Amino acid sequence: MTALICDIDGVLLHDNRPIPGAKEFVADLAAGTMPFLFLTNYPSQTPAELRNRFLGAGLDAPVGSFYTSAMATAEFLRDQADGERKAFVVGEGALVHALYEAGFILTDTDADFVVLGETRAYHFDMIQKAAQLILNGARFIATNPDVAGPAGKPACGALAAPIERITGRKPFYVGKPNAIMMRAALRHLKAHSEEAWILGDNMDTDIIAGIQSGMRTILILTGVSKAEDLVRYAYRPHHVVSALNEVLPLLERSAGDQQE
Repeated sequence: MTALICDIDGVLLHDNRPIPGAKEFVADLAAGTMPFLFLTNYPSQTPAELRNRFLGAGLDAPVGSFYTSAMATAEFLRDQADGERKAFVVGEGALVHALYEAGFILTDTDADFVVLGETRAYHFDMIQKAAQLILNGARFIATNPDVAGPAGKPACGALAAPIERITGRKPFYVGKPNAIMMRAALRHLKAHSEEAWILGDNMDTDIIAGIQSGMRTILILTGVSKAEDLVRYAYRPHHVVSALNEVLPLLERSAGDQQE
């Protein structure tokens, strides 16, 4: 059965405003039988908080249909830990909660991992402590490589930069375009890559992540990447659409073609 992984910002929402057709699109997904998952690199909201964000924009989806880079990071670290369960976290409640649920002890001394997400409370002492722990042997993990959000809001990649410069160590980014994030999402969805599609607005994250994971890709022109940008890339999305009302008919046609 066809499954859909759908990005959020630039596809369904601009900030907290619904993109035209988003309400109908989400309602059709929720009422249908196709497995789906809303995927975001943003690590600072839990699925319940994301659902509330949707509700505030007039969209309604079950809490289990959301998956974040914080959740993928916790799953990755659970696999990597091998008994090392102490983490120093620079991030907000959703990331802290995900790591706690994965069995990690949060500490600012003798940490096995420095885990960086996003926080509006970023400050000098956090940078110094993270750098010190990394120089003492902690592994540097970050939720996502995005540098900026709307209106120039600093994102995880920007917060990683001073720590990287001080230590000379680059973080391992779990979120898109890393295929680890996509495989984690597919496990959460209980789907295989060969039957899954990803719908996204960004060639540098959503589309390349889908291609590298063996998924079918749909670029929607409501967000970051535009049609004229495609000439800059050696790879291409499998399909390009202008609006959300084109997506489900495309998936239905594809499913019909596979059955013939």
